[in-house]
Amino acid sequence: MTRRPLLVALLFAAGCGSSTPDSPAAPSAPAVDTTTITITSAGVSPSAISVKAGSQVLFINSDTRNHNMTSDPHPDHNDCPAINDVGVLVPGQRRQTGNLNVTRTCGFHDHDDSENSRWKGSITIQ
Repeated sequence: MTRRPLLVALLFAAGCGSSTPDSPAAPSAPAVDTTTITITSAGVSPSAISVKAGSQVLFINSDTRNHNMTSDPHPDHNDCPAINDVGVLVPGQRRQTGNLNVTRTCGFHDHDDSENSRWKGSITIQ
């Protein structure tokens, strides 16, 4: 009696059990513990961060063009209003969010280029 078909079936099932139809094609970046997000021509970095409740996040525009950083969803920007304190950043400018007090995950984007995934990210407040 051979155990190989059973082993192959178990390995296949284990590998497939974690995906869902709505999963993105590539795994999302894990949240990084930092309070600074840098904007460059390549996008926001890191794109997902984790902060303690009550923290503020510093956005730094190291790109050569303006960015208007706001809370999701577009165009209402009412998910995490403290992110809207960043607003328009000219090249070289830096500005902080308001206090992020509510434990949750907040999305952000560049209002002036809201469909471009390079300027989108999330802040997890713990």
